[in-house]
Amino acid sequence: MTDEEGDRTGGVEGIESGAVDVDAVREALVSWYEDDHRAFPWRETDDPYEILVSEVMSQQTQLDRVVDAWHDFLDRWPTAESLAAADRSDVVAFWSGHSLGYNNRAKYLHEAANQVREEYDGEFPRTPEELSELMGVGPYTANAVASFAFNNGEAVVDTNVKRVLYRAFDVEDDDAAFERVAAALMPEGESRVWNNAIMELGGVACGKTPRCDEAGCPWRQRCHAYETGDFTAPDVPTQPDFEGSRRQMRGRVISALKEYDELSLDDLGPRVRVDYAPDGTYGREWLRELCSDLADDGLVELRGRDGQTVARLRR
Repeated sequence: MTDEEGDRTGGVEGIESGAVDVDAVREALVSWYEDDHRAFPWRETDDPYEILVSEVMSQQTQLDRVVDAWHDFLDRWPTAESLAAADRSDVVAFWSGHSLGYNNRAKYLHEAANQVREEYDGEFPRTPEELSELMGVGPYTANAVASFAFNNGEAVVDTNVKRVLYRAFDVEDDDAAFERVAAALMPEGESRVWNNAIMELGGVACGKTPRCDEAGCPWRQRCHAYETGDFTAPDVPTQPDFEGSRRQMRGRVISALKEYDELSLDDLGPRVRVDYAPDGTYGREWLRELCSDLADDGLVELRGRDGQTVARLRR
């Protein structure tokens, strides 16, 4: 671990010490998700078999491509019982014909259906530990089925969730740290909505290329990356397009105001861009618009003083 990585502990300490308003974080994310989210059919069911099929199909396959295959699969084998009774070669042929890749997953899904029929009397196990006993069902899939079918899972920690936590709460790139923060954030007994919501955040707003403003990220005002303009993450090690970007300029505004408390636009400008010129392309109007965006996000205050616009961090 580098010195820089070792310093990224603020997210863990902040949440554990109460410096982060966890209730506000939870409410913001769940409200954002419930107001508008991608409509995938497996989000409209709590049938563990249907959810398991979606989870297995979604492994390394884009979700939009899974929708038709999921419907076709369930039309042919609508229950675990019907899948268990099917010829395994037919299941594999379906998998291959729909270009779902890794035909072993079809074999494992067929075997898992047999286990449910023969070992569990046709009733799906309900806990992540029990679900992990099914063929081909690893810890992530087991937890997903427990969460979305039975509301009985733990906090999901996948690549998307790690990216969100790393950026939003400055969590170090360490699996134990991610798991601690994810567990601390998830409301007790709410794994279904919470895990759907935080994965949606990673998929829609906080992807490798962030869409904070476009997607209306509910954590913008609390996000370390949004404040600093540094959107690197464990799976996004470098950002070649960061230099000169609006994100970088936002970060420079925040850094300057942290150092100087308050500055007029013309005093702030040269600390944001070396080519700042009050009446130039990157001048007073450009900077006022940039600061106005930060004000809309609740990070900066703008006020008039002696005929000038003065910026300061919001208290």
